[in-house]
Amino acid sequence: MKRAVAVVGPTATGKSDLGVALAEHLGGEVVNADAMQLYQGMDIGTAKITPTERRGIPHHQLDVLKVTEPASVAAYQRHARAAVEDILTRDHVPILVGGSGLYVQAILDDLQFPGTDPAIRDRLETELAEVGPATLHARLATLDPTAAEAVLPSNGRRVIRALEVIELTGRPFSATMPRPGPARYGTVIIGLDRDPAALDARVDLRVDHMFANGLVDEVRALEAEGLREGRTAARALGYQQVLTAFDTTGDLTEAATETARATRRFIRRQRSWFRRDPRTTWLDAARPDLVDAALTLIASHQP
Repeated sequence: MKRAVAVVGPTATGKSDLGVALAEHLGGEVVNADAMQLYQGMDIGTAKITPTERRGIPHHQLDVLKVTEPASVAAYQRHARAAVEDILTRDHVPILVGGSGLYVQAILDDLQFPGTDPAIRDRLETELAEVGPATLHARLATLDPTAAEAVLPSNGRRVIRALEVIELTGRPFSATMPRPGPARYGTVIIGLDRDPAALDARVDLRVDHMFANGLVDEVRALEAEGLREGRTAARALGYQQVLTAFDTTGDLTEAATETARATRRFIRRQRSWFRRDPRTTWLDAARPDLVDAALTLIASHQP
């Protein structure tokens, strides 16, 4: 049985290109692990790999949700694992590619998903809007210090989920978190990163390219399809900033500037998340022999 490969790391490091190259060399198929690339029509703002760029490599878990649908990690876990297992049964190599840490973890680790309670969730979301994430995170630190250490204070949605599970189950949220151990499917995890200054410059160029190549028109089209009602999709980087511009000054130059700024903040959070996993071997995405280095790394992990 072949092993899976995961290509993870911050936004704009070149994960999609490496994923396709590895799939070509290994006889693989790509499984998307970027939460926002699950959405149909969200192409420019998510830098979704185009059909031409896929070079005939099958890609799974792309374009599977409408913008009005919430993204569910539990549902993603079911569908993505089914895709990985189908690829393996056909003796191909699953290549997981993406920067959504929780989604990658949902495939590779024993991540559990307790139920939800709309009343508890609504109450906590109201409180979040009133007092902000830091106050709720302080409460989480009192109730479950282990979970508080793992959840960023700025991640209001995750803090709410932790508090909801504690109230709903009477157990620490950390009891549902995965324990360290071998990655499912014997997965070789490759982390891509770049010099921070160089990555910042890439982000600026990427955002300029998105706005120059139709992001605003894409947002307008998706707005007509219910983007504003999408609890997950409407918060996506770029889309959120353009919608705000529509609602306020109409200054799309400022929307682009804020998109780049928010993306750089997001990259720092991604880097912090992925660097915590000791199973990940990191490669400099700028190295000219990146594909060969990744293939050598994968070969060295073969049983």
